[in-house]
Amino acid sequence: MKKLFGALAILACSVSATAQAPKGMGQSDPDAKKILDGVSAKFKTYKSVTAKFTQKGENAAGKSLGSQSGMVYMKGVKYRMSSGGKEVFCDGSNVWTYDKSSNEVTISKLDPANNTITPQKLFTNFYDKDFLYKLNSETKGIQEVELTPIDKSKPYFKVLVYVNKATKTVTAAKIFEKTGNKLSFSVSNMNTTTIVADAQFIFDQKKYPGVEVVDLR
Repeated sequence: MKKLFGALAILACSVSATAQAPKGMGQSDPDAKKILDGVSAKFKTYKSVTAKFTQKGENAAGKSLGSQSGMVYMKGVKYRMSSGGKEVFCDGSNVWTYDKSSNEVTISKLDPANNTITPQKLFTNFYDKDFLYKLNSETKGIQEVELTPIDKSKPYFKVLVYVNKATKTVTAAKIFEKTGNKLSFSVSNMNTTTIVADAQFIFDQKKYPGVEVVDLR
């Protein structure tokens, strides 16, 4: 279940400002780039976003690894994500990771230069320069874009991203790991007009009696 909570992370942590496709790997599909650029540009127009998400997984034999549902709140570089007894808060400078089962919160500094994992990257520049991509199909207004990582040391070999053509938003993603596992992530009830207070992105210790704090800053 912990692995399922990291489905967003698998996509987001692969973003790099310097990765380039080696010679012989081919080129990305211009139609796919147009779609992904449109998603990124549209998302950046929103002042804040809330959405529900569901994560599911299955192993190479097709056996379910379980599923989790959660909520994500985003505002600029700030975000808050909760699922399966875990919560992550980020105020743009600090990241609090809370585990309900142990009543422990770990605090670390946000380091954008270190490929920091953020939910926003799924909706913006998660594809930029780290993948080759192509448009596979379009069915009932949903466009399937296939991404192949340039860095072959990644734990996955393919990512499928599903984009709503009309709204230019990512509705789902499927990650194919080299182990044979498949992780899927779907978004629902996205609200782009809601007002999210800045306090939502800060861990309030008073609301978690007896919490153990591990400060790594």
